[in-house]
Amino acid sequence: MSRLRDLSILVVDDEVCTLNLMSEVLKEEFDSVITAKNGDEGLKKFKKYSPDVVLADVAMPIMDGLDMAHEIKSLNRQTPVIMISAHSEKEMLLGAIDANVDKYIIKPVDMDDMIELLKKLVNRALPVRDVVELCEGLSFDRARKCLLKDGLPLSLSKRESSFVALLVANLGMVVDMELIKKRIWQNSEINNTAVRTFIKRIRDKAGINFIKNVPTVGYKIEKFIS
Repeated sequence: MSRLRDLSILVVDDEVCTLNLMSEVLKEEFDSVITAKNGDEGLKKFKKYSPDVVLADVAMPIMDGLDMAHEIKSLNRQTPVIMISAHSEKEMLLGAIDANVDKYIIKPVDMDDMIELLKKLVNRALPVRDVVELCEGLSFDRARKCLLKDGLPLSLSKRESSFVALLVANLGMVVDMELIKKRIWQNSEINNTAVRTFIKRIRDKAGINFIKNVPTVGYKIEKFIS
Protein backbone atom coordinates (compact mmCIF):
# COMPACT_ATOMS: atom_id res chain seq x y z
CA MET A 1 0.00 0.00 0.00
CA SER A 2 1.20 3.53 -0.82
CA ARG A 3 2.42 5.64 2.10
CA LEU A 4 0.15 8.39 0.83
CA ARG A 5 -2.83 6.46 2.20
CA ASP A 6 -1.68 7.27 5.75
CA LEU A 7 -1.17 10.99 5.09
CA SER A 8 -3.13 14.21 4.68
CA ILE A 9 -2.66 16.82 1.95
CA LEU A 10 -3.68 20.48 1.73
CA VAL A 11 -4.63 21.61 -1.80
CA VAL A 12 -4.88 25.36 -2.43
CA ASP A 13 -6.19 26.90 -5.68
CA ASP A 14 -8.53 29.81 -6.42
CA GLU A 15 -9.92 28.09 -9.53
CA VAL A 16 -12.80 26.03 -8.13
CA CYS A 17 -12.96 23.56 -11.05
CA THR A 18 -9.23 22.84 -10.81
CA LEU A 19 -9.42 22.56 -7.02
CA ASN A 20 -12.31 20.09 -7.19
CA LEU A 21 -10.64 18.01 -9.91
CA MET A 22 -7.33 17.72 -8.05
CA SER A 23 -9.00 16.95 -4.73
CA GLU A 24 -11.14 14.18 -6.24
CA VAL A 25 -8.07 12.53 -7.77
CA LEU A 26 -6.04 12.90 -4.57
CA LYS A 27 -8.83 11.40 -2.44
CA GLU A 28 -8.02 8.10 -4.14
CA GLU A 29 -4.47 8.29 -2.74
CA PHE A 30 -4.55 10.24 0.53
CA ASP A 31 -6.29 9.51 3.81
CA SER A 32 -7.45 13.12 4.03
CA VAL A 33 -7.66 15.94 1.46
CA ILE A 34 -8.11 19.49 2.83
CA THR A 35 -8.91 22.32 0.40
CA ALA A 36 -8.58 26.11 0.42
CA LYS A 37 -9.33 28.81 -2.17
CA ASN A 38 -6.49 31.28 -1.48
CA GLY A 39 -3.19 31.53 0.34
CA ASP A 40 -4.63 33.16 3.45
CA GLU A 41 -7.25 30.42 3.86
CA GLY A 42 -4.59 27.82 3.06
CA LEU A 43 -2.28 29.11 5.81
CA LYS A 44 -5.12 29.08 8.36
CA LYS A 45 -6.00 25.49 7.46
CA PHE A 46 -2.34 24.48 7.65
CA LYS A 47 -2.21 25.83 11.22
CA LYS A 48 -5.48 24.10 12.12
CA TYR A 49 -4.95 20.66 10.53
CA SER A 50 -1.13 20.29 10.19
CA PRO A 51 -1.30 18.43 6.85
CA ASP A 52 1.64 16.24 5.82
CA VAL A 53 1.96 17.71 2.30
CA VAL A 54 0.93 21.00 0.62
CA LEU A 55 0.06 21.42 -3.06
CA ALA A 56 -0.77 24.96 -4.20
CA ASP A 57 -1.11 27.30 -7.15
CA VAL A 58 1.16 30.35 -7.22
CA ALA A 59 -1.23 33.03 -8.53
CA MET A 60 -4.03 33.49 -5.96
CA PRO A 61 -5.86 36.46 -4.42
CA ILE A 62 -5.41 37.81 -0.86
CA MET A 63 -2.14 35.86 -0.36
CA ASP A 64 -0.30 34.21 -3.24
CA GLY A 65 1.13 30.71 -3.12
CA LEU A 66 4.76 31.74 -2.62
CA ASP A 67 3.96 33.95 0.37
CA MET A 68 1.87 31.13 1.83
CA ALA A 69 4.71 28.64 1.24
CA HIS A 70 7.17 30.95 2.99
CA GLU A 71 4.88 31.15 6.05
CA ILE A 72 4.30 27.38 6.07
CA LYS A 73 8.02 26.63 5.90
CA SER A 74 8.64 29.01 8.78
CA LEU A 75 6.16 26.94 10.83
CA ASN A 76 7.38 23.51 9.72
CA ARG A 77 10.37 23.29 7.40
CA GLN A 78 9.93 19.51 6.99
CA THR A 79 6.51 19.72 5.31
CA PRO A 80 6.89 19.11 1.55
CA VAL A 81 5.42 22.00 -0.47
CA ILE A 82 4.75 21.77 -4.22
CA MET A 83 3.88 24.89 -6.20
CA ILE A 84 2.05 24.90 -9.54
CA SER A 85 2.29 27.84 -11.94
CA ALA A 86 1.52 28.81 -15.52
CA HIS A 87 4.73 30.89 -15.49
CA SER A 88 8.37 29.87 -15.72
CA GLU A 89 9.87 33.35 -15.41
CA LYS A 90 13.17 33.60 -13.57
CA GLU A 91 11.64 35.88 -10.92
CA MET A 92 8.99 33.28 -10.09
CA LEU A 93 11.57 30.50 -9.87
CA LEU A 94 13.79 32.58 -7.59
CA GLY A 95 10.77 33.33 -5.42
CA ALA A 96 10.09 29.61 -5.09
CA ILE A 97 13.70 28.98 -4.06
CA ASP A 98 13.51 31.78 -1.50
CA ALA A 99 10.32 30.23 -0.04
CA ASN A 100 12.10 26.83 0.25
CA VAL A 101 9.54 25.19 -2.05
CA ASP A 102 10.34 21.51 -2.63
CA LYS A 103 9.11 21.37 -6.24
CA TYR A 104 7.96 23.96 -8.79
CA ILE A 105 5.75 22.57 -11.59
CA ILE A 106 4.71 24.33 -14.79
CA LYS A 107 1.12 23.87 -16.04
CA PRO A 108 -0.50 21.85 -17.52
CA VAL A 109 -0.26 19.22 -14.77
CA ASP A 110 -0.49 15.50 -15.45
CA MET A 111 -2.08 14.04 -12.30
CA ASP A 112 -0.47 10.60 -12.78
CA ASP A 113 2.95 12.28 -12.83
CA MET A 114 1.90 14.38 -9.84
CA ILE A 115 1.04 11.27 -7.80
CA GLU A 116 4.44 9.74 -8.56
CA LEU A 117 6.16 12.99 -7.58
CA LEU A 118 4.22 13.10 -4.30
CA LYS A 119 5.27 9.53 -3.48
CA LYS A 120 8.94 10.38 -4.06
CA LEU A 121 8.78 13.57 -1.98
CA VAL A 122 7.01 11.83 0.89
CA ASN A 123 9.52 8.97 0.98
CA ARG A 124 12.41 11.43 1.00
CA ALA A 125 11.06 14.10 3.34
CA LEU A 126 8.81 12.40 5.90
CA PRO A 127 9.67 9.80 8.52
CA VAL A 128 7.67 6.58 8.67
CA ARG A 129 4.58 7.29 10.74
CA ASP A 130 4.48 5.63 14.14
CA VAL A 131 0.79 5.84 15.02
CA VAL A 132 -0.66 4.42 18.24
CA GLU A 133 -4.37 3.56 18.19
CA LEU A 134 -6.15 4.84 21.31
CA CYS A 135 -9.93 5.02 21.76
CA GLU A 136 -13.05 6.81 20.46
CA GLY A 137 -11.51 7.32 17.01
CA LEU A 138 -8.35 8.79 18.54
CA SER A 139 -4.75 7.93 17.68
CA PHE A 140 -1.38 9.48 18.42
CA ASP A 141 1.37 10.09 15.87
CA ARG A 142 4.53 9.70 17.95
CA ALA A 143 6.82 11.01 15.20
CA ARG A 144 5.01 14.35 15.10
CA LYS A 145 3.66 14.36 18.70
CA CYS A 146 0.22 14.89 17.23
CA LEU A 147 -3.16 13.67 18.53
CA LEU A 148 -5.50 12.62 15.71
CA LYS A 149 -9.27 12.22 15.71
CA ASP A 150 -10.65 10.24 12.78
CA GLY A 151 -7.29 10.77 11.06
CA LEU A 152 -7.22 14.57 11.40
CA PRO A 153 -4.97 16.43 13.86
CA LEU A 154 -6.63 18.00 16.90
CA SER A 155 -5.58 21.54 17.73
CA LEU A 156 -3.46 21.06 20.86
CA SER A 157 -0.87 23.40 22.29
CA LYS A 158 2.74 22.25 22.45
CA ARG A 159 2.39 21.60 26.20
CA GLU A 160 -0.87 19.67 25.71
CA SER A 161 0.76 17.52 23.01
CA SER A 162 3.74 16.85 25.29
CA PHE A 163 1.40 15.75 28.08
CA VAL A 164 -0.46 13.33 25.78
CA ALA A 165 2.90 12.02 24.52
CA LEU A 166 3.95 11.34 28.12
CA LEU A 167 0.79 9.32 28.81
CA VAL A 168 1.09 7.45 25.50
CA ALA A 169 4.70 6.54 26.35
CA ASN A 170 3.30 4.96 29.54
CA LEU A 171 0.15 3.54 27.95
CA GLY A 172 -2.03 1.64 30.42
CA MET A 173 0.06 2.79 33.40
CA VAL A 174 -0.59 5.62 35.84
CA VAL A 175 1.73 8.63 35.52
CA ASP A 176 1.94 10.27 38.93
CA MET A 177 1.24 13.95 39.45
CA GLU A 178 4.77 14.89 40.48
CA LEU A 179 6.26 13.38 37.32
CA ILE A 180 3.66 15.20 35.22
CA LYS A 181 4.56 18.52 36.84
CA LYS A 182 8.28 17.90 36.44
CA ARG A 183 8.14 16.78 32.79
CA ILE A 184 5.49 19.16 31.46
CA TRP A 185 6.06 22.30 33.52
CA GLN A 186 9.71 21.65 34.39
CA ASN A 187 10.80 24.26 36.92
CA SER A 188 7.57 26.27 36.87
CA GLU A 189 5.39 26.27 39.99
CA ILE A 190 1.94 24.82 39.34
CA ASN A 191 -0.72 23.48 41.70
CA ASN A 192 -3.01 20.49 41.32
CA THR A 193 -6.03 22.65 40.49
CA ALA A 194 -4.21 24.20 37.53
CA VAL A 195 -3.19 20.75 36.30
CA ARG A 196 -6.82 19.56 36.47
CA THR A 197 -7.95 22.64 34.51
CA PHE A 198 -5.23 21.95 31.93
CA ILE A 199 -6.39 18.32 31.52
CA LYS A 200 -10.04 19.41 31.26
CA ARG A 201 -9.12 21.51 28.21
CA ILE A 202 -7.66 18.43 26.52
CA ARG A 203 -10.74 16.37 27.42
CA ASP A 204 -12.99 19.09 25.96
CA LYS A 205 -11.19 18.64 22.64
CA ALA A 206 -10.61 14.86 22.63
CA GLY A 207 -13.48 13.44 24.71
CA ILE A 208 -14.22 13.22 28.41
CA ASN A 209 -13.20 9.54 28.72
CA PHE A 210 -9.89 9.92 26.90
CA ILE A 211 -7.70 10.61 29.95
CA LYS A 212 -8.45 8.62 33.12
CA ASN A 213 -8.01 10.12 36.57
CA VAL A 214 -6.63 7.86 39.32
CA PRO A 215 -7.51 9.75 42.53
CA THR A 216 -4.56 10.89 44.70
CA VAL A 217 -2.10 9.31 42.23
CA GLY A 218 -2.18 10.72 38.69
CA TYR A 219 -3.49 10.10 35.17
CA LYS A 220 -3.36 7.49 32.44
CA ILE A 221 -4.59 6.56 28.98
CA GLU A 222 -5.95 3.03 28.69
CA LYS A 223 -4.54 0.62 26.12
CA PHE A 224 -6.72 0.26 23.03
CA ILE A 225 -8.46 -3.11 22.68
CA SER A 226 -10.03 -3.73 19.26
